[in-house]
Amino acid sequence: MLHCRGADGSDWTPVAERLARGPRRMYAPDLRGHGRSEWAGTYACEAMRDDIRDFLTVLGIERADVIGHSLGGTVVLLLAQRAPGLVRRLVLEDVPSPLPPDPPRPEAERPDGDLPFDWAMVLATDRQRNAPDPLWWEHMGRIAVPTLVIGGGPSRTIPQDQVAAVAAAIRGAGLVTVDAGHLVHETCPDEFLSVVVPFLARTPS
Repeated sequence: MLHCRGADGSDWTPVAERLARGPRRMYAPDLRGHGRSEWAGTYACEAMRDDIRDFLTVLGIERADVIGHSLGGTVVLLLAQRAPGLVRRLVLEDVPSPLPPDPPRPEAERPDGDLPFDWAMVLATDRQRNAPDPLWWEHMGRIAVPTLVIGGGPSRTIPQDQVAAVAAAIRGAGLVTVDAGHLVHETCPDEFLSVVVPFLARTPS
């Protein structure tokens, strides 16, 4: 389970505890530049993708169901493109399409005080969000695993046409909207789990 930008793995605790009641072991690592992970100074989404690939390798996990929210969703999209054998099923929560936004995302202003994440990560991911590698979109067709896309409904954070574009670009993906805003699993955990649990219970073809 990969969190959104500015959060950390503990963001998933309430829903992870409920998912782990069945025969599942849940992992919710902090992405680089967040929480207790290294504040590396280098924050390309491809580097985060490789971090997660290495994380699974070190744990000896050959295949996993992967859930990603927002930035975490972008990371798992890239993981499913680059290392499809590692991903068994994919859940994407309110994730933007890997296309340049129009208009571009404005430069973020740093809040005052200490932050639980590296501000350099925010600047770097904004730059990539405004000018993503064209291969991110071109390789969407490489994703061939069962995929569930969850949109948060009308929101200033992620335009829902971008969420729908992600679902349309992945062969056979399902799209469900939970009118909860960007933080679907936090704001409406019951609704989130009501669609995620049966999806993860299906036997992949």
